[in-house]
Amino acid sequence: MTKEELGKLIKEAALLKGEFTLRSGRKSNYYFDKYLFETRPDVLAPLTKELAKLLPPLDSFQRLAGPELGAVALVTALSLETKKPFIIVRKEEKLHGTSKMMEGEIFKGEKVVLIEDILTTAGAAIASADKLKHSDIEVVMMIGVLDREEGAKEAIAAAGYAFKSLFTKSMLGI
Repeated sequence: MTKEELGKLIKEAALLKGEFTLRSGRKSNYYFDKYLFETRPDVLAPLTKELAKLLPPLDSFQRLAGPELGAVALVTALSLETKKPFIIVRKEEKLHGTSKMMEGEIFKGEKVVLIEDILTTAGAAIASADKLKHSDIEVVMMIGVLDREEGAKEAIAAAGYAFKSLFTKSMLGI
């Protein structure tokens, strides 16, 4: 499947029209429901192969990271594709058991690539990257499936992180 065919498939599977409030609080007349493409093997498999092409050299980082809950399927599939272990970054500290902010094995000083799904302002992605940074984990890059072109790229750059997006709103003709 070509990247263009994949973009069309994602758009057909997950683009909803109507009135929506985004995580950022912004109003939008369209919404990409990530679960409508992340839960479909016919979309997730080729998506994973395309995301893998955006990764820096595999020897330049130790792990992948994905914020809960939206990026967990993506980072799991990418881990299987690349054989790189991954961690899950929690939105909030777990209040029971180990009280961790991150799940999975990770060591101070390691380098990770953060995988995200849909980015509007990148608030959640930056918050996850900052949690990693404060735990002495270096985020060498953030990779998103879709940049809605509403400030995410600029916010990520302003926060000091590198960023690549597989698709943009413009690329999908929205």
